Amino acid sequence: MDLRLPGFRGLLRRPRRLLAAGAAVAVLAGAGTWTAVASDDPPPVHRADRVMSMGGGVRLDTSYFTPGGTGRHPAVLLGHGFGGSKDDVRQQAEDLARDGYAVLTWSARGFGRSTGKIGLNDPRGEVADVSKLIDWLARQPQVLLDRPGDPRVGVAGASYGGAISLLAAGYDHRVDAIAPAITYWNLADALFPNGVFKKLWAGVFLNTGGGCARFEPELCRMYQRVAESGKPDAEARRMLAERSPSAVAGRIRVPTLLVQGQSDSLFPLGQADAAARAVRANGAPVDVDWIAGGHDGGDLETDRVQARVTAWFDRYLKKDPGADTGPAFRVTRTGGVDSTDGAALLRGASASTYPGLTSGQRTVALTGREQRFQNPAGANPPAVSSLPGLGGSGGSLAQLSALGVGISLDFPGQYASFESAPVGGDLRITGSPTVTVRATSTSEDAVLFAKLYDVGPGRARPVLPAQLVDPVRVTGAKAGKDVTLTLPAIDHEVQKGHRLRLVLASTDLGYASPAAPATYTVSLRSGLKVPTAPAVTTGAAPLPAWVWWLPAAGALIALALLLTARRRTAGPAPDPELADVPLQITGLSKRYAGSADRYAVRDVSFRVEQGQVLGLLGPNGAGKTTTLRMLMGLIRPDSGEIRVFGHAIRPGAPVLSRVGAFVEGAGFLPHLSGRENLELYWRATGRPPEDAHLDEALRIAGLGDALARAVRTYSQGMRQRLAIAQAMLGLPDLLILDEPTNGLDPPQIREMREVMIRYAAGGRTVIVSSHLLAEVEQSCTHLVVMDRGRLVQAGPVGEIVGSGDTLLVGTAVPMDEPVAEKVSALPGVASAVRTEGGLLVRLEPGGTAERLVVELVRLEVPVASVGPHRRLEDAFLTLIGGSA
Repeated sequence: MDLRLPGFRGLLRRPRRLLAAGAAVAVLAGAGTWTAVASDDPPPVHRADRVMSMGGGVRLDTSYFTPGGTGRHPAVLLGHGFGGSKDDVRQQAEDLARDGYAVLTWSARGFGRSTGKIGLNDPRGEVADVSKLIDWLARQPQVLLDRPGDPRVGVAGASYGGAISLLAAGYDHRVDAIAPAITYWNLADALFPNGVFKKLWAGVFLNTGGGCARFEPELCRMYQRVAESGKPDAEARRMLAERSPSAVAGRIRVPTLLVQGQSDSLFPLGQADAAARAVRANGAPVDVDWIAGGHDGGDLETDRVQARVTAWFDRYLKKDPGADTGPAFRVTRTGGVDSTDGAALLRGASASTYPGLTSGQRTVALTGREQRFQNPAGANPPAVSSLPGLGGSGGSLAQLSALGVGISLDFPGQYASFESAPVGGDLRITGSPTVTVRATSTSEDAVLFAKLYDVGPGRARPVLPAQLVDPVRVTGAKAGKDVTLTLPAIDHEVQKGHRLRLVLASTDLGYASPAAPATYTVSLRSGLKVPTAPAVTTGAAPLPAWVWWLPAAGALIALALLLTARRRTAGPAPDPELADVPLQITGLSKRYAGSADRYAVRDVSFRVEQGQVLGLLGPNGAGKTTTLRMLMGLIRPDSGEIRVFGHAIRPGAPVLSRVGAFVEGAGFLPHLSGRENLELYWRATGRPPEDAHLDEALRIAGLGDALARAVRTYSQGMRQRLAIAQAMLGLPDLLILDEPTNGLDPPQIREMREVMIRYAAGGRTVIVSSHLLAEVEQSCTHLVVMDRGRLVQAGPVGEIVGSGDTLLVGTAVPMDEPVAEKVSALPGVASAVRTEGGLLVRLEPGGTAERLVVELVRLEVPVASVGPHRRLEDAFLTLIGGSA
């Protein structure tokens, strides 16, 4: 999953001049290499790429953008998001340069082409790097100086880059203004909220960074320790807190524009609130902007936000008193859906002062008796509030929730519920609701997940605003304890006649819960205090809208249902004649979202029998991935049908339990052994241990003694085989492998081939999608070739590779493209593709080699030889007409 959203770009900062004033940054490459950036608006922008040494063997890849012409300009440092690089902020850098700024971008340690270990904005690492970059800017003739060695400089960025802007202001007094976005104030609070481990987001961080080995060793050890115990310890909190802006709260005294996302379960609005209160206490100007999107997806309002950032720097770097920096507080609100295009309508609401999270509190009475519920063994199955990391793949879960489409799931017997009477008038919640409850547990500690639902009349599905949940660890719960819950900050309108429902659950998919079973008892101790921020007023005109499509929403909802393995819907009756057929696809079609006539897959039909290893081939954009996603029940086709062993496939179909799937990038806990990872995964499915057939799956995967070793010691090939062993748990009758040999060397690829052949040898079926044609030719028994969404050919490998309708024409001299086009137009010729030493020609039915040779001689093609081809690569190129 890709976290490099436009708004997932930034984290960090450094102590007030860790470097001596004379410490120089070594420029290793690219000095003075200037290139003009094309632009219709003068003056032009110039870019210079350099690799700079930070010392200790660390080198940063940088780009320096300056306006054309002469003179000195204020400077801006632009940081990128976690998992990204300097390339992600290039467009913003060019725009700022056109506006009269000297802009420096860089890839942080461990990202892009920069070296070094990831330190999560370590003051001794990434923050110190920023001060060295400021040293470098102070020596550039294009940069405006306030005094020798002190450039006029601002810092901006989002997420990882947002944190580095806050940290830079706290550690280096030369920073003059900052504009952090969707970032954290205290990383320990973000990943360990109220003492609960945010395990899925932590795993996303680790995997996006490239795995444990890419981080500073102490961070790697900390993650492994917390992931294994499921509970953050004091040392883990200390380590993350000292790398957070909150560690230098009293030293951030520069004008600060805080942009935070409402759709953000990673860094919620409370993080920006803490930053705003701290910086304002230092006497610095602070404006706060709550945007519609965030790390969970949605509209990041990029154009509007970047315009506001530019105005902020105009005011405080260019010293332009007329620059309109906007209101002290602004929030984007969803105002329904535009019926013409399905886009959500956004409006801005604002106030002349920042209201905080508790302004205009009113109390809403809740009712409900004392309730008892269970924390199940292994905390499984978990309730679902959000799906961390998936929001950017097709729409915002928070926006769906705001429009009445929810994915939240709570399991009977695993939560308590308290409800209000219908509200008498529209109620706008802006901030963090609070409530006090009494909690008792049969265990010493209890972990509760508090959610506030908006419940409409009748059978309307309850809505969880922004899909946010408040986790809290209650220590000393055995004796009973009163706990005040501060729910996540939201901006949400509760309509007249709706009710508020407080749910306290024992589990949540995104967090670690105690594995030991326990019984919790909770009761109310207060009413629900709801902030209304009455000074915030909504503007009349809609702002530029973000666009999302309901098919993507359907995919996310389907995935949530698959994760819980619960809700099933009725579908077509099984076809008894196909009961032994692993897969039959008939007339399958899927349009691109928002298009009436553009197809990702169109009218595809094929059948797969038991014991076959089927290769799914096609160039990029052929429709392979879309076909596999429909086959796995992740998205619905627009037309056509998929049947697995006679059962129609739909999201959550029970027959999917007979399907195993491997998608590249499976995540494992590095501190656990291979066997322990697989056992943990199987327990999470909720199926009986004896159904796993673990030993048989491992024997087929062939990992041997490596199973007892920690996964962090595995090679890439061993990790791939472990991932396939995970897909084979339960010995599914149909195994789907998407690019299983990516990143493997030739011996590992050969081992993977043997794994697939061994698995199919037992009468099971394998479907493999791969770009390695030579490997497919050796491992697959049958092929399906797709191009531009359509089926080109299907059948046994031998027939396709050795079919007599494809000929290799050797020529005395290389052929140019016009000749190939003339051959393609000959009677009886379906296609002709240039290849090394001649042409690859596919004949139409009725075409013959003899007639082809006559026509080639007529065209004066210097034919040296004619014969049937024998390579899959040649057949593939012929079938798709060279479009790969």
